[in-house]
Amino acid sequence: MVPPFTTLPDAAAWYAAWLREAALPLWAEAGVDPLRGVFQEALSVAGRAHPAPRRSRAQARQVFVFACAASAGYGDPYLPIARRGFQGLLRDYRRPDGLFINSVAIDGAPLDTRVDIYEQAFALLAMAALQVTDPMAGDLAGEAARTLAALDDRRVARGGYRESGAHPYQANCHMHLFESALAWEATGAPGWAGLSDELAGLALRHFIDAETGVLREFFDADWRPLSGEGGLVEPGHQFEWAWLLERWGRARGVEAARTAARRLYRNGLKGVDAARQVAVNALWEDFTIRDGDARLWPQTEHLKAALILGEAADALSAAQGLARYLDTPARGAWRDRLKADGTFVAGPAPATSFYHLIVAILELTEPGGAPAGGVAA
Repeated sequence: MVPPFTTLPDAAAWYAAWLREAALPLWAEAGVDPLRGVFQEALSVAGRAHPAPRRSRAQARQVFVFACAASAGYGDPYLPIARRGFQGLLRDYRRPDGLFINSVAIDGAPLDTRVDIYEQAFALLAMAALQVTDPMAGDLAGEAARTLAALDDRRVARGGYRESGAHPYQANCHMHLFESALAWEATGAPGWAGLSDELAGLALRHFIDAETGVLREFFDADWRPLSGEGGLVEPGHQFEWAWLLERWGRARGVEAARTAARRLYRNGLKGVDAARQVAVNALWEDFTIRDGDARLWPQTEHLKAALILGEAADALSAAQGLARYLDTPARGAWRDRLKADGTFVAGPAPATSFYHLIVAILELTEPGGAPAGGVAA
């Protein structure tokens, strides 16, 4: 059972213990393929491997997790796990041009050989985390620059990139590319500050509606927002962009970005169900409920945004709501989706959620403690 948190230090202590005593040991053992050294796509809530095709985003995010754990002092064994996982990412997913394919089968055979910007963003983030934790690991800055340069043919005239798939003009892949650029910028590597500034500007000019302050998801080729079915509003992304823009705005002294972050945060709160203490998955453009289920990851983004913006009461509520997802038969696993009726959907714990969790926990326990948490001024 999760105890009630009365203060943020209480919550921080509980989460730090959960991370140190349960989550990291579980995912370092059951979450690693002992033969190939790569990461399992998911675990059951009982802590057993859940076989599934392995996405490159899951591999990159787990490299990031274990590099962050080592950097934050959670244990020396975690850096070798991150290193071996990164070598597996290079071996199984990287093309000669420096880009990473989307997924492979359990035996490492290529499965989805398409290349998404979303996947590249997390490969870049993993490299940045390793650069911080293990600066002697090789020319990671050069490798990251090569991956980024390989995306040049997807450049859009008005800024940003064209994603593959059904929604080529979207905010989401840029959000994670922005996160990766900020992480690389914090290492002191040259060239990344310009990308950070470009993506922040793209968000402020096009992704965020000037009238409502809401973050839109999908656009046409001129970065005009789509409406109707395309007019998706995700509370989790309101919070995630708020966290990013507040960090960038502080570092650059750009008050417009910090104002936008506050507006995004307030719009995200419109998707928080006070009864369940959770942020729902999606709203319509008029802020009515579009999907009342609540996945785990928006709860971590609510917590991060509340913390960075100094909203202590909201942060405490978000920490309490998030902790419910971590009450599982195997301590260290999690549940992914809470239904509107307050029950959880049966299913495995996605490895990809660990990235969201560790950044939120480090924001709670030691702000700026993750490689994603810093940005050069």
